[in-house]
Amino acid sequence: MRAKACARRAQRGLSLIELMVGIAIALFIAASGATLLAGNLRENRSLLLEARLMQDLRTAADVVARDLRRAGYWGAATDGVWSAGASGVRANPYTALSPGAAASDAVSLRYSRDATENHLVDSNEQFGYRLRAGAIEIQLGAGNWQALTDAGSVRIVEFTVTPAVQDINLAGFCPTACPVGSSTCPPHQQVRSLAVVITGQMVADASVTRSVRSHVRVRNDPVVGACAG
Repeated sequence: MRAKACARRAQRGLSLIELMVGIAIALFIAASGATLLAGNLRENRSLLLEARLMQDLRTAADVVARDLRRAGYWGAATDGVWSAGASGVRANPYTALSPGAAASDAVSLRYSRDATENHLVDSNEQFGYRLRAGAIEIQLGAGNWQALTDAGSVRIVEFTVTPAVQDINLAGFCPTACPVGSSTCPPHQQVRSLAVVITGQMVADASVTRSVRSHVRVRNDPVVGACAG
């Protein structure tokens, strides 16, 4: 009889307390796994948003830098170079570049697109960039502004262009001395550069914010003034 009772006890299942403890442990493990999975998904989503944001900002910065380097291009640049015996020096009509001193959230420039240079700034030779309603806009011709970035996915919170000008005195290239008190002689070469900062954030997650910076050296240096004679 005692042997049968012991056998029945050995065959008996889990007690209620043991079952509840097992369920609690299983729920804890499941919750930990779900939390870890959710964290990984959030991290993966954040990385994807950061990658997309950086790609959009770098693309915009590359487009802006490409045009800024081209500012002041003139198809007849040799007409603006002084030489002995030359009848005169023609002024480059495309040298205007804004901002000229202080930082700004907009920039305007010009460069020639003429197949045959006409020495005039045509409507399709005026360009610019500006920050407007959370997007960078590009000017393609006089008064023709279009969005460069998509404000529906990336909000641009900063677009800053800071100019710098290095002035080089060219008096050593003049064959004769300049008149005393002259405001146009000797000529000066203006080496221009622009620092561009673009900061954006994802519309889907405002905590994802990144910035890109670039330093652009304008290739076409204007010469102000002229040698005497």
